[in-house]
Amino acid sequence: MSKHVFKRAGFLAATVGIAGLLSAGVASAHVTANVYGPQPSKGGYGSIFFRVPNEEKDAGTVKVEITLKPEYALSSVRTKPIPGWKAEVVKSKLPAPVTTASGTQITEAATLVSWTAEPGTKIAAGSTEFQEFQISAGQFPTNVDAIEFPATQTYENGKVVEWNQPTPASGEEPEHPAPSVKLAEKSGDGHGGAHGTDAKDSDDSHAASSSSDNTARWLGGAGLVVGALGLGVGAGATLRARRATAASSKSDTKGTE
Repeated sequence: MSKHVFKRAGFLAATVGIAGLLSAGVASAHVTANVYGPQPSKGGYGSIFFRVPNEEKDAGTVKVEITLKPEYALSSVRTKPIPGWKAEVVKSKLPAPVTTASGTQITEAATLVSWTAEPGTKIAAGSTEFQEFQISAGQFPTNVDAIEFPATQTYENGKVVEWNQPTPASGEEPEHPAPSVKLAEKSGDGHGGAHGTDAKDSDDSHAASSSSDNTARWLGGAGLVVGALGLGVGAGATLRARRATAASSKSDTKGTE
């Protein structure tokens, strides 16, 4: 009886360890919108980083598009230059004027931002690389608690993946969730974050790189620790089972004598 219990414990522990090792890769599989530093506020400005991981085994990512909903009326959108990628901001005439928090009427706003890889550039095939694409935008709307940025990811083999599914009220994540950013309550100065200066963008970019590295290392380290613990428990359980079996056999031998 004890032998079977120990074996079962070892198997379960090893399974938990393997799951921990795999979780680090799964956690960063989606296109996400991230903020480093002050959270953008309603009616303010801020920098947002779109983290795009490659997911195709045999194809790299060569184009990323972010849709900016017309109702957000983002009149100011700038992109951070990335070597090897051509950025473009598309503006469109709004169906109806939108009045911002400062009282300005917006009749034309940015509705699409795209980054296209130049020859020789891409997010490499496989699942080991990602790229972050930064925008500085505003004024953010005041009538929503979060803003969604539906994204389109295009691979060099022609495959297109749409990251545009809203997260339901239940909080259960859909298969292809749209990147989103929560907005803080309006601050006293009406800005609530960076307004796109070169110095600030440089600091944000450095912080983003550092945060991304730290996140990846933390996830990988956590997975390895959990895996090691699981395998260690499994090995310990197996060793105890062997000792128990040996002791039992020895006892039976003595009894026979």
